[in-house]
Amino acid sequence: MTVTVLIVDDSNFFRRRLTEMIDQCPGLRVIGTANNGREGVAKAIELKPDVITMDYEMPMMDGISAVREIMAKQPTPILMFSSLTYEGARVTLDSLEAGAVDYLPKNFDEISRNAVELKNKLAERINMVAKAGKRLAAMPGIASFRAKTPVAPPAAAPLSKPVRDTPVVRESAHAPVKEAPAASRQPTVRARKNFSLVAIGTSTGGPVALQNVLTALPAKFPFPIVLIQHMPATFTAAFAERLNSLCKIEVKEAVDGDQLRAGVALLAPGGKQMMITKGGKIKILPGDERVNYKPCVDVTFASAANVYRDQVLAIVLTGMGADGCEGARLLKQNGSVVWAQDEATSVIYGMPMAVAKANLADEILPLQQVGARLAELV
Repeated sequence: MTVTVLIVDDSNFFRRRLTEMIDQCPGLRVIGTANNGREGVAKAIELKPDVITMDYEMPMMDGISAVREIMAKQPTPILMFSSLTYEGARVTLDSLEAGAVDYLPKNFDEISRNAVELKNKLAERINMVAKAGKRLAAMPGIASFRAKTPVAPPAAAPLSKPVRDTPVVRESAHAPVKEAPAASRQPTVRARKNFSLVAIGTSTGGPVALQNVLTALPAKFPFPIVLIQHMPATFTAAFAERLNSLCKIEVKEAVDGDQLRAGVALLAPGGKQMMITKGGKIKILPGDERVNYKPCVDVTFASAANVYRDQVLAIVLTGMGADGCEGARLLKQNGSVVWAQDEATSVIYGMPMAVAKANLADEILPLQQVGARLAELV
């Protein structure tokens, strides 16, 4: 079945090159283009594409406004293009909060230099976003929620506090929830509450998922938290600042030598690996080209298993691939507890599915319950 694509970008060169690359990919076809956000909204309603690629900086209506209006009028999975800068990171995070599924760097030099590699990456990402769209389409209430979701103001301005217990776009009480394995129905929060660490790994869909989970935690959350989100190096600082402004707990990008502290969440820096050493110290290592993900959930989980043995609560959220599965296996072998997000609320049911299929999940939870369950640890 052919996946149809609408390209929204004010650059004639970029629209033309994207069209050429996409039309060369089996199973993909461009059915229209638009040179500004307002035209993009109109064509989304008229053409009803399977996927929309969206630029941010455009005349008449910017990309974030266009995403919000499309999600309100014609919910469609959207792939954002963004620059690999701090401002690009902030804009991308706003776009994800507004309803975009995923993002790719917009690099004109790469388009000219590595067309084949970029074409393959683009095809993979469009197909992934299209699959996420099928899940999105099955969930009522998306349009009204996204239309009311406030997009965060620029970093210089104070961010308003989020409304607690508000479900994210890809959650719905009406969405079909698959029967979880027996283990997931048995509460695993220990009465003695002796966890020394909460470790959360995620990828595609993770920024919104982490915001949902962490904003539910009280300021005096009694355990340290480490966060591993697949994200470029230039994005993690902006993401940590965003979470810190929204959450009651403290959130910061981890640096080498950081000490784990209760009520503080440390986000692994993009492009590097984060390990936990004896005494709860953070070790930041350069990204190794032999490891696909930088940061890698398996790397951090494995180091946590080595240091804290049976005192870790590990959580694997939405994401493509299987990163986190082997780390979860090591944690389970040492007696730690593992939770996984369920299929119905995952943007991409890859990472949590790998954990569930390997029978490593003590509990399989809808996203909207994860933060509440963590808050119970207090």
